[in-house]
Amino acid sequence: MMSPLANLLLSPEDMAAVDRAAAASGIDSYGLMEKAGQAVAASALRHFPEGLRFVVLCGPGNNGGDGYVAARALRQSGVEVRLFHLGNPKTLKGDAARAFAECSVVGETLGGYSPRPGDVVIDAIFGAGLSRPVPDEVAAVIAGIAKANVPVIAVDLPSGLDGRSGQVLGAAFRAVHTVTFVTRKPGHLLMPGRDLCGVLEVFDIGIPARIVRAHANGMIAENTPARWQEDLPTAATDTHKYKRGHLVVFSGGATAAGAARMSAMAGLKAGAGLVTIASPEQALAVNAARLTAIMLRTVDDEAALRAWFTDQRLSTFILGPGFGVGEKARQFALAVSDRHLVLDADGITSFRDEPQRLFDAFADRPTRLVLTPHEGEFARLFPDIAADDALSKVDKARAAAARAHAAIIYKGADSVIAAPDGRALINANAPPWLATAGSGDVLAGIIGGLLAQGTPAFEAAAAGVWLHGLAGQRAGKGLTAEDLVAHVAPF
Repeated sequence: MMSPLANLLLSPEDMAAVDRAAAASGIDSYGLMEKAGQAVAASALRHFPEGLRFVVLCGPGNNGGDGYVAARALRQSGVEVRLFHLGNPKTLKGDAARAFAECSVVGETLGGYSPRPGDVVIDAIFGAGLSRPVPDEVAAVIAGIAKANVPVIAVDLPSGLDGRSGQVLGAAFRAVHTVTFVTRKPGHLLMPGRDLCGVLEVFDIGIPARIVRAHANGMIAENTPARWQEDLPTAATDTHKYKRGHLVVFSGGATAAGAARMSAMAGLKAGAGLVTIASPEQALAVNAARLTAIMLRTVDDEAALRAWFTDQRLSTFILGPGFGVGEKARQFALAVSDRHLVLDADGITSFRDEPQRLFDAFADRPTRLVLTPHEGEFARLFPDIAADDALSKVDKARAAAARAHAAIIYKGADSVIAAPDGRALINANAPPWLATAGSGDVLAGIIGGLLAQGTPAFEAAAAGVWLHGLAGQRAGKGLTAEDLVAHVAPF
């Protein structure tokens, strides 16, 4: 049965605490293992009814215990089962020892497994709690199974993956299905873990929701509308364009102004009441020739920008797309530090030599700055955080958000959105074809459009990333940035 808590994310440490709390409450821990192993066996039979031989690989802990239960259940169903174990199963403790004792399938050492056509492998070696590189013996088996192209069903998480970070610890199985229990771990969503898990199934094995929720602090979750939709603007009958906010997008020179235009149009489609492109004189003609619903104003330098600030309705700015790297970008960003700013691309890179100058300018509350770095840009602003291999992508995004006093979007296939207060969301709805030139300009525009309407910075960032992914799904494979803009819509 699919778990009703499947939308939560618990670290492996938190999940271990849940297991201990369940046992302390009087719940039969072996009964939970029995349900888990039975769920794995049922999944294997459901997805691979044509399997000629079900091969169960068991490890030295409770993940292996789940495997022994699954092997017994598969044998009872009448299919051919082979079992291979890592280490001496007679040294197992607790529930895993009982599962081994009750398993009627005689096992062999792990190194004795040789894949053959028709095999279906059930990986119950390590699960989500692994924190060190897999032993060479396991790495060799992983390589052999990959070479033979034998399908793998992983128990909890493919062995070799870190359940906290989704990173590969030396080597890891590529599963076609992963069966986990109660709820998910960050490693199920973070790359490359998400890709290596295949299709994920979350089964309810009977731990009460009150126990699970007591250990889920809600600070880390998947990015879904439930996390931010209440903070999005709603259209009232008396709404007019000024109530929906005025967004300003800074344009680069004549040959690079298209990025700003795409951001501006995305902001307009995301719901901003008015959008103006602040353009240098040299790009005025090319921008004017391509704009209709978007307004245009000449802003060549910081003095012109500050003169315009007498209009207090200018609430939100986007700086970076096609703007160019240098002192002008720094001046403009710091000039708008009392307003909302989405700093992207060239705007981020402009502060690589003095990031603290930017962070200090936005240090007071509430959060007004949204930063949208990809991997390289993140390393330019936060070199020490980026270089710390002990941190997961979530850890890095949270540390960066706290330092920068900003909402951070650490971009990628598994974009992480983080707030200065420690909240973090992992995004999973972005299709791979979003990786195209100009896609980030559209994202910046969506976020700017939401900020202009009064959405708080973290929620605007999270909603923007999700709506960006949705637009990519609508546009389909082969999209260009222009196609993507056409499919942007408010939530």
